[in-house]
Amino acid sequence: MSVKHPIIAITGSSGAGTTTVKKAFEDIFRRLNVSAAVVEGDSFHRYNRKEMKEAVVAYENEGKDLSHFGPDANLFDKLEDLFRQYSRSGTGMVRKYLHNEAEAIPYNQEPGTFTPWEPIPENTDILFYEGLHGGVVTDKSNVEQFVDLLIGVVPSVNLEWIQKISRDVAERGYSPEDVTHTILRRMPDYVKYIVPQFTHSHINFQRVPLVDTSNPFIARDIPTADESLVVVRFNKYRDQDYTYLLSMIHDSFMSRPNTLVVPGGKMGFSMQIIFRPIVAAMMEKRRQALI
Repeated sequence: MSVKHPIIAITGSSGAGTTTVKKAFEDIFRRLNVSAAVVEGDSFHRYNRKEMKEAVVAYENEGKDLSHFGPDANLFDKLEDLFRQYSRSGTGMVRKYLHNEAEAIPYNQEPGTFTPWEPIPENTDILFYEGLHGGVVTDKSNVEQFVDLLIGVVPSVNLEWIQKISRDVAERGYSPEDVTHTILRRMPDYVKYIVPQFTHSHINFQRVPLVDTSNPFIARDIPTADESLVVVRFNKYRDQDYTYLLSMIHDSFMSRPNTLVVPGGKMGFSMQIIFRPIVAAMMEKRRQALI
């Protein structure tokens, strides 16, 4: 952890509302005039898209599983190195994963490939990570130790599966059977490497649907934000003015002494209310340390 070079990490999975999270923090950084080095977790995958498909087949031929949730498909050591270097000096090496044609064209590369490694821009105020492994801890790597604010963002499991099946079938041309096979293949890594991060996190956001998701393998529609509630658990940031939060977020309520429940459509707004003062305090401590 670092006062001069703080790190915020959003760790979660598909279906949780990561776009909402990213937008909320972009707004916070803009309003507070914070220069953030933004890092996407996909850029620390070990294989590009073509290589990953080949590696999955090779692993299956050996009776083993390979998934983007686990260490064999990721560069946890490089992610740990980035967090360590940034926390010490505000530097580090990053790259981008080009998800689609629009992202790939400016680099004259194919979608599903990585850009070359390059240094983080100089004089940033904070590092902002969004991906699967912002708080991962294994027997070889400990990314979590360098994170000043770790935020877990996760949907209920059935909602996550509905999201993945719908996206992969509609946008990537997979069959429901193929997607189901992928879900089963990556489940051991999900349990071992993703779920434990939500114990280390400072604050967790869990999206819970209010419609029937009992059989995600036949569901056709993804529950909307308005068809959901978001459960906010203050794990290591329990010293909150809950009366203020309840007054600011309409229709919110406390389900436990450290747990706030907000309407799904107000997830982004609640994040701004909760995190803006935390980020402002980080920046003030940084300013004082640099004097």
